[in-house]
Amino acid sequence: MSFGKMNTQIQITQKQVTLDDEGFQTESDVVVATVRAYREGRHGSEKWANRTAFSEATDLFRFRTIPGVKISTDMRLFCDGSVFEITSVEDVKGRGMYIEALAKEVQPSG
Repeated sequence: MSFGKMNTQIQITQKQVTLDDEGFQTESDVVVATVRAYREGRHGSEKWANRTAFSEATDLFRFRTIPGVKISTDMRLFCDGSVFEITSVEDVKGRGMYIEALAKEVQPSG
């Protein structure tokens, strides 16, 4: 994957719950990493047609592996003002060079 295709800036965040002095929980997102990624939206290709039976993902993100950071489905992605929840994570071709994350866009309620 060349840098030319990885032209989208994303932030990988993890939810952190803290307790205040009165014992109430406060949720906040802690930025784990900011990286460049390849983003592919859901469309009518054969590849996405095969994924629809197994996933509710709306976007695919592919980025280089970050040393010392384990990407999991507990994390979220921030991209172009939108929030995405990671639904699955895969090591591309098992080489440890790239991570492919399928994510679902979170729509704000209200």
